[in-house]
Amino acid sequence: MKVILTSSLGGSKKVNGKRIPSTLMEDNGLTDKIKSIWKDNAKVMVICASPNDYDVNNSIYHCLKEAFPMSGLSFTSFEICDDRNEEIVERLDEMDAIILVGGHVPTQNAFMKKIGLREKIESYRGVVIAWSAGSMNCAETVYAGPELEGEAIDPDYQRWISGLGLTKINIFPHFQSLKDEMLDGLRLIEDITYADSMGHEFIALNDGSYIVIEDGVETLYGEAYSIKDGNLKQICKNGESYIFSSYK
Repeated sequence: MKVILTSSLGGSKKVNGKRIPSTLMEDNGLTDKIKSIWKDNAKVMVICASPNDYDVNNSIYHCLKEAFPMSGLSFTSFEICDDRNEEIVERLDEMDAIILVGGHVPTQNAFMKKIGLREKIESYRGVVIAWSAGSMNCAETVYAGPELEGEAIDPDYQRWISGLGLTKINIFPHFQSLKDEMLDGLRLIEDITYADSMGHEFIALNDGSYIVIEDGVETLYGEAYSIKDGNLKQICKNGESYIFSSYK
C-alpha cells in the first residue's frame, strides 16, 4: 500500500457561490507525486465523511470525477461510498485507489467503523489518498480536535479515538487558515491545540503540504510545523522535504 496524506487535495473551487471541478493541487509536486503511483485506468472508490449528507457527497463525487482526468489521472470506474451503498466497501480489494475525503472527523470515523474499513484496509495493496479529516483518521490513534461549536467545552467530547492505523502521525490540517480561529470563546491553537499537545505531537500542515508513506518511509513535503508539549516549531518549508525517521 502507498499512502498520500494531504491537508487539501484540491479538485474543486467556488465560483459565484457554487463549487465546480478544478485540477488537483500542484503545490510541492503533489499532482506529480500522485501520478507517479497512480495506475492507468484505475478503479477508484471514494469514502465519504458524512454518510447521510447526500448533497455534499454528490458534489464531492461530481467534482472529483472530473478533477482527476483534468489532472491527467485516468480511471475506468469511479464510485463514492456513503450510507446509500455502504456494501460496496466489500469490493475494496478490487480498487486501485481509495480516496478518503475531508469533513467532520468523528462523523467520518464512526462511518469507517460501521463499514469495518480498518479491518478491510489491512489487506489492501493499492493507493490511498486522503485530505483533511480523511488524513487525520488514518492515524492509529486519531486526534479529533474540537471543530464545531460546543465541542471545545463539552466534557463528554472525545478528542482521542481509534483510527485506520496507517500511520502514527497526528495531522492538523489547514494550519495557515486556522491559526487565528476562535471556538467556544477559546483560541483554537493557543488555548485548545497547545493544551492537547502535552505529551503528544501534532504535525500541522498548510494547504499544499502532504505526507507520503511508501516502503515504510514517511516523508513530508512542503511547509509544516510540529506542535508538541505546547510548543510550535517549523520542521519543513515549501519546496523541501522531511523524513519522519522516528516513525519508521
